[in-house]
Amino acid sequence: MKVLQVVTSPRPFFDQQVSALEARGIDCTVCSVPGAHRGDSTRSLTDYARFYPKLLSELRSGAYDLVHANYGLVAPFALAQPIRPVVLTLWGTDLMSDHSWLRSLSQFSARRASATVVPSRTMARALEADHELIPFGVDTDLFRPMPKEDARAHVGWETDRPIALFPYDPSRDVKDYDRARQLVELADVDLELRAVTGVDHDKIPYYMNASDVLLVTSKRESGPMVVKEAAACTLPIVSTDVGFVRETIDDVRNCVVSDDDGALIDGLETVVDSDRRANGRDVIDGLGVDALGADLHELYRRVLDRDEPTGHRTGVEHGV
Repeated sequence: MKVLQVVTSPRPFFDQQVSALEARGIDCTVCSVPGAHRGDSTRSLTDYARFYPKLLSELRSGAYDLVHANYGLVAPFALAQPIRPVVLTLWGTDLMSDHSWLRSLSQFSARRASATVVPSRTMARALEADHELIPFGVDTDLFRPMPKEDARAHVGWETDRPIALFPYDPSRDVKDYDRARQLVELADVDLELRAVTGVDHDKIPYYMNASDVLLVTSKRESGPMVVKEAAACTLPIVSTDVGFVRETIDDVRNCVVSDDDGALIDGLETVVDSDRRANGRDVIDGLGVDALGADLHELYRRVLDRDEPTGHRTGVEHGV
């Protein structure tokens, strides 16, 4: 099977998806939008105007079985090509966007794709189209537990104090660093808040294992994947009730999900006082990328099987 993977900008979880599919013998070629997206800067209309001819050229040059559009912005381009069926995966910041036009575009595209995938129940409730619920996986070989002392030595953290990891750029308003700082200051424990951003993805497991708790104070999220990565490292999590956090770690010990400051402060104090790791790696079903690869492979087969309908029951769950 040969699949053209269409994407705006590859992300680590997208790269892991491609690797999981290739491990199952699926030949994947990635076609991304020209230009670059960094921080708050966006691609120009010219970049997207150049993208459609690039997509058509790629399709003509290879004997692809289907096109997999990853993210709502690239879906119209994938659907406009008349050559191959289209599987669409929405990432969250498209379907749950602050921009009404992007939400509408994502809904419109989902209704016209041969099959649509969402990675969380939160998104499933928002999508007004038939879909498959297939969660993103984590590279559990990369994100794994390791001794805290070794991890701190690796990242250069020379301290014995408990550390709350804030895994975002403090300047991003939606992540609400000020709230994180206030919660740590109000907690009746000796706790240090450290923000980590701009480091290579394969270094993040060291920072997670060097920390005592992951602190997420985001105002809104479509995920965040960092919660699953922390769970794979057995790092306790204290988080606002955003994205798929609650559905992911609701049964994980030494974790707290709440929008109440008091509950979040209590959670920080409990984690530090207990000095225990979480058990997310053991109790979260479908945490790894293998289940993602298997479920997408099966979905591709159904889409390509002309004897099977391409529309699917809303909210069919895999690996959750």
